[in-house]
Amino acid sequence: MRGRAVGTAPAPLSILDLATIGAGHSAGEALAATTELARSAERWGFHRFWVAEHHGMPGVASSAPAVLLAHLGAHTSTLRLGSGGVMLPNHAPLTVAEQFGLLEALHPGRIDLGLGRAPGTDQATARALRRGLADGAEDFPRQLAELTHFLDGDFPTSHPYARLVAVPRSATRPPIWLLGSSGFSAQLSARLGLPFAFAHHFSAANTVPALDLYRDNFRPSEVLSEPYALIGVNAVAAETTERALWLARSAALGMLRLRLGRPGPIPTPEEAAARTYTSAEEDFVDSWLADVVLGTPEEVVDGLEALRKRTGADELMVTSHIHGHQNRLTSYGMIAEAYGLTG
Repeated sequence: MRGRAVGTAPAPLSILDLATIGAGHSAGEALAATTELARSAERWGFHRFWVAEHHGMPGVASSAPAVLLAHLGAHTSTLRLGSGGVMLPNHAPLTVAEQFGLLEALHPGRIDLGLGRAPGTDQATARALRRGLADGAEDFPRQLAELTHFLDGDFPTSHPYARLVAVPRSATRPPIWLLGSSGFSAQLSARLGLPFAFAHHFSAANTVPALDLYRDNFRPSEVLSEPYALIGVNAVAAETTERALWLARSAALGMLRLRLGRPGPIPTPEEAAARTYTSAEEDFVDSWLADVVLGTPEEVVDGLEALRKRTGADELMVTSHIHGHQNRLTSYGMIAEAYGLTG
């Protein structure tokens, strides 16, 4: 493992949000909660606030990141906002260039464009989004190159799109990040000299190998002179370790239902505690919870620092997909205070 030297200042701390819809709540309530969380994150001093694209998931309201980011930008003033990410195979590159050019024009200097190559949904929904799967994840490098040319307005003169213009286009464009949960995007980020965000929160076993691939193969570029790696981390803080675990089990049950092909709103902690699990389901829940940094605020900060040292991550992005807006708000606020964020 190679990366940030042990003993340096704490890594920047950010938030990944999915506009979580809990059982008994509506999408409108979830989006209002995300708006309040973004305002709070700005006040507490989190570095950036990203939202993720998912489709066909009753527990996630962030299906259109560009729309949600425009709204969040209007309700904040300094917080960096971005997509974590836009699933590029679901969209025409010109559409993404226009959307994020517009966001940059609305909120200059505050927008990040994080891109993923997974569909963020099942294959049937992916077909409905794309009207076919001809341009899937395998075509991601070409789509990325096309998007970059649209953002920069620099297609070669021989290219069929050379005369097309993505409007609006600012003098500066949003930084492009590549997201991934395996080695593919790590190597592509390295080759292009882009910052890399790894989904440790659902692919923990691959984190260190992917980050090593990224750093070992990194080529300096106009946008980045040395590697910069961010990792997403499931984190839950509460007054006691027992309560943090109780809250986290609601997210674990939500993930279990997703794996079983029965996605729904995030269940309540009471429902998760009362459910009877098979031995295989218990194994899944225990395995998932093992990668969650949870406990009292001090325990969470210690866990985050241990993870930073182990991975060498330059930035940590915490996410909490638990039930109840107040539970999430309290958890993030506790983490911010214990981590030493100053607003």
